[in-house]
Amino acid sequence: MKSSIRIRRSRRAAVAVALGSVLALTATACGDDGSGSAGDKGNEGSGKGTITFWDNNGGVRTDVWKQIIADFEKQNPGIKVDYVGVPAASVQSKYDTSIQGGGLPDVGGVGTAMLAEIAAQGALEPLDSRLAKSSLNGKLNEKFLESVKAAGGDGKTYSVPTSANNGTLWYRTDLFGAAKLDPPTTWTNFFAAADRLTDQGHNKFGYTIRGGEGSIAQALDAMYGQSGITSFWNGDKTTVNDPKNVAALEKYVGLYKKDTPSADVNNDFTKMVAQWDSGTIGMLSHNLGSYADHEKALSGKFKGIPNPTLDDGTRVQVSNPVDGLGLFKAGKNKAAAWKFIEFAASHGANSEWNESAGQVPANNEAARDAWVQASEPTKLAAEALNGTSTKIVQLPYYLPDWNTVSKADNEPNFQKVLLGKLTAKEFLDTLADQLDKAQADWKKNH
Repeated sequence: MKSSIRIRRSRRAAVAVALGSVLALTATACGDDGSGSAGDKGNEGSGKGTITFWDNNGGVRTDVWKQIIADFEKQNPGIKVDYVGVPAASVQSKYDTSIQGGGLPDVGGVGTAMLAEIAAQGALEPLDSRLAKSSLNGKLNEKFLESVKAAGGDGKTYSVPTSANNGTLWYRTDLFGAAKLDPPTTWTNFFAAADRLTDQGHNKFGYTIRGGEGSIAQALDAMYGQSGITSFWNGDKTTVNDPKNVAALEKYVGLYKKDTPSADVNNDFTKMVAQWDSGTIGMLSHNLGSYADHEKALSGKFKGIPNPTLDDGTRVQVSNPVDGLGLFKAGKNKAAAWKFIEFAASHGANSEWNESAGQVPANNEAARDAWVQASEPTKLAAEALNGTSTKIVQLPYYLPDWNTVSKADNEPNFQKVLLGKLTAKEFLDTLADQLDKAQADWKKNH
């Protein structure tokens, strides 16, 4: 398996280099619709006319984006925005295809999970100088900006952050009250509650663990949250298999089948959320996005808090993907496109979008709005992300193989850990070996 991973990495690196050369040679001039390839440098344009915007979660957020666009066009009558909703599952491939063959938008939704691959192909405009002269300067969440810069791979800002999700521990207040348990605000309280709320004979469990798709990010959050390690790298070696993280993972997976249902080994987020909403399980780790489902099923019987802290109040969590808006280098009307980005990230529009999505606004003024204060999970998430006692472990989204390593290569291995077929140390050593090689490959090609 290891040799095939090395071959895949080498091929991807070679393809990236070759693609960059081809794009530089074959870039063609295009009109104001920004339809050039990544190698086309585009131009500022007149600041008026039509621009194209790709929504990277089309369908789910279409209505709120169309309202924001209508408000923008009213304030900027010389600019028209063509909205294109792209489903989240296919947006990465659509960007890759358009980088190679043309048809890129002027502005597009680009989250940190896909930012590195798009930026590495030369498709995005660095935005640092624009931000420095913008009305947004000083008004965007610094930790979100740090995440964007880290994800880009070279320290530049390739996307204006608009929102972030956050890991949330949802817990049943009715069950905690009946058991006279303190809220699970610390890891000590969390593990104690998981034990106390479990009664397997009556099909009651303290926790539901994510064993299926998406399990690795949640496991990393639990590991670093308990170990207190605040950096993903120690030099060029990852810290995932640090002895403190190994011990933390052992304690976390030790919940499986003791304080969780055995079916959890196959849980993706859909199954996990549905199970928690309909059953008598005490706690669920997910994010802010499942709030509406919980409210519908358990109104008045649950709360959502940021992931637990250490006993001294220090909170360590891994970075959640930060969503944002990128300015594409091939665009022929960058001045108008930048106006749209500024508007979308401004106080009013950013607040409107995040209230609809139930996420944490990137605009600091929007994060202080009344709806955030009224939504306790969102308010607490915003406070955690901005808190001086919160340490963010930046995941290496900039690695071309990050998604493969953290999903396809290791989700089956994590299930083996839950089933006792692989030790936590063996699992983390394998993950560390892959990440160290990916980091070495990346440094060699940058």
